[in-house]
Amino acid sequence: MELVAGCYEQVLLGFATRPGQSWTVVPDFTHHAHTASLSAVAVNNRYVVTGSRDETIQIYDMKKKIEHGALLQHNGTITSLEFYGTAHLLSGAEDGLICIWNTKRWECLKSIKAHKGHVTSLSIHPSGKLALSVGTDKTLRTWNLVEGRSAFIKNLKQNAHIIKWSPDGEKYVTVIANKVDIYRLDTASITGTITTEKRISSLRFITDSVLAIAGDDEMIRFYSCDSQKCLCEFKAHENRIKDIYSFEREGQHVIVTASSDGYIKMWNLDLDKIKDGPSLLCEVNTKARLTCLAVWLDQASEMKENSDKTAISSQETEDEKPSIATINKDFWTTKRAKIAKRKRKIIPEKQKVEAPVQKKKKKQNSSA
Repeated sequence: MELVAGCYEQVLLGFATRPGQSWTVVPDFTHHAHTASLSAVAVNNRYVVTGSRDETIQIYDMKKKIEHGALLQHNGTITSLEFYGTAHLLSGAEDGLICIWNTKRWECLKSIKAHKGHVTSLSIHPSGKLALSVGTDKTLRTWNLVEGRSAFIKNLKQNAHIIKWSPDGEKYVTVIANKVDIYRLDTASITGTITTEKRISSLRFITDSVLAIAGDDEMIRFYSCDSQKCLCEFKAHENRIKDIYSFEREGQHVIVTASSDGYIKMWNLDLDKIKDGPSLLCEVNTKARLTCLAVWLDQASEMKENSDKTAISSQETEDEKPSIATINKDFWTTKRAKIAKRKRKIIPEKQKVEAPVQKKKKKQNSSA
């Protein structure tokens, strides 16, 4: 298990985590691949991808611990990255584009002009048939990923900055400033609203009916999607929380939080005793200004990720469904990504030089 976090210092940080009666987390690697702060990170069973304000997406092979290449399709800050299974990645950016990538050959299968302004967030339905996106044009858009077209456009009163499907795919939520609107898929109507005191910075479904919400303060709050009532709140950090991640391990719900105070903390949440709040498993001081967070889970270990993809049990199940993987090739505009195949080793923490890392010069004439 590897905690991976991006920061303003342009570095991807990796921390090896060992579960047990006493959880431990130790520095594993640092990698300076971007020329600007990191803005998004996503993981699947092999790769970690990061997006940055330098307009690039960097790919890391976690099995071999090397940099696999860079995707240069966007012309704006990368705002959202999300894998679907092992074969596809969706990316959104401030250029208003959503790109669909094949992760086997890292081809850009389709580039969609999704919003007139920035794409602020996107989320893929657990079936892989639909995706949702929100942007700075005050719209919520539904995408048919099987046919590759826009399915529905809903006008919002304000710009939403977060969109998330529930693990069962029966509901989704949008976040506008300090307000969470809960929608049902079958009616596309709001069934409830959660309002917090501070602006919401991150949100995560722990189960189909329990939401973990973090804002511009040091508190984590758990809410019921059904009653919209706060089930529990606790102080997690000394400064505002930037990102939340969660997964399930042997029936244990693990919450991971990253804060502006530089700490990453892992918590154990007992849903039967949710009012008591989670207990701290371990923590690490990164001494960095953190921006984004994810957890890479080694498939060889007996762990099950509790994320928006819990409906996916294996790649075989994926292949049986009419999903992104079954898109008509003639329909899609197949376009090779500009991939820089730089097979550079990620620097292990033990070999890290004490001197500050120099900023990498961006090549002026990059070619396909």
